[in-house]
Amino acid sequence: MKFLIQAVWALLATWLLATQAHAAQPVDWQLGFQPAVTDIMREIDWFNTYTLWFIIPISLLVLLLLVIVILRFRRGANPNPSKTSHNTTIEVIWTVGPVIILLCLAIPSFQLLNAQYSPPEEPQLTIKATGYQWYWGYEYQVEEEVSFDSILLADDDRADYGKEDRGEYPRLLAVDNEMVVPVGMTVRLLVTAGDVIHSYAMPAFGVKMDAVPGRMNETWFKADREGLYYGQCSELCGKDHAYMPIGVRVVSVEQYGAWLAAAADDVEAANAQLMASIEAEKTVELAANEAQKIEE
Repeated sequence: MKFLIQAVWALLATWLLATQAHAAQPVDWQLGFQPAVTDIMREIDWFNTYTLWFIIPISLLVLLLLVIVILRFRRGANPNPSKTSHNTTIEVIWTVGPVIILLCLAIPSFQLLNAQYSPPEEPQLTIKATGYQWYWGYEYQVEEEVSFDSILLADDDRADYGKEDRGEYPRLLAVDNEMVVPVGMTVRLLVTAGDVIHSYAMPAFGVKMDAVPGRMNETWFKADREGLYYGQCSELCGKDHAYMPIGVRVVSVEQYGAWLAAAADDVEAANAQLMASIEAEKTVELAANEAQKIEE
């Protein structure tokens, strides 16, 4: 009986971990946004739902009016049409009504737009992201220079990078070197391009910023949950535009510090150490959960 409980719990824990991994990326038949890991993305999600409360009634009203006009004022039902050219009440309604609706949409929209460009605190980390045809280059603005390229992970290279799990490292989204940031820290992101226009888009963060050659655009994010998150270039930039993914790994402050120190000498070795540390934590957490479940 104890063995059966352990087996069931292990399968359940594995499913939960897989679910967490999938939550950081698009899924089949997805209708909504990816789960938000920043306050800005939560505001975007709220605003999306908020606008639906206006869009749906308006669409239904327009549909109802069209049906009424089609049925009531067709030639067969209304052979002698009215020649009325003006109605003060209707003029007031369709002028004042849309103005009120637009104000209800504009005020929270401007508030959200302002929040997207106004970090709540001075950023503690600055990273420059440069788009190229067709990959991303990252430069960490820290004391010891850390810079590397992030390229689409080829299927033949999965074993070399220890990324054979397609659930966590999906095809066409996984990269060889993810951008690593600490959880709970405000990050300033400087976005530019080295050749043509690209766009840095990370849905779970609520970040989408054009990368324009010769121009430095600035945005920010503050991820509040550890994990591996995926995005893509969102500006048509050439024949391999669809093969230009973005990978961001959010880790604890301690893991980030160890990674940054090691990345100054060897980025790939630092990534391997970081992945090993994360897997070790998962194993310990899984074992602790199993032990607790058995006790219960």
